[in-house]
Amino acid sequence: MKSITKEMLHEMLISGKKVHLIDVRTDEEFNLNHIPQAVNIPIEAIENGHFSKDQTSIYITICGKGGGRSEKASQILRDHFQLESYFLDGGTFGWQFTSFD
Repeated sequence: MKSITKEMLHEMLISGKKVHLIDVRTDEEFNLNHIPQAVNIPIEAIENGHFSKDQTSIYITICGKGGGRSEKASQILRDHFQLESYFLDGGTFGWQFTSFD
C-alpha cells in the first residue's frame, strides 16, 4: 500500500514537481465535487490503459474517501504501467476540509 497524505501532496504541488491528480470515480461523482487540479479518469479506463502515460510524472489517484478504488488504481499504475503512483489518504472529502495556511 502506497498512500500519500494531503500534507505531502500539498508540498509536492507547491514544490513544482510534475504531478498528475487522477480522480478515479464515476463522471457523476466527479461532477458533484473534486479537487480542482484533478482530472477524471474512471478506474475502468485505467484498467484498460485508456489514458496518457508520462514516465517522468508522479501520479496521485483519488476517490471519495481515499481507499478502495484509488488504492486499486494506484496499484495498477505501478504494476502494469511502471508509473510512480500513490493514492491520496482521505480522498476528496479529506482534502476539502483542509486549510494549508
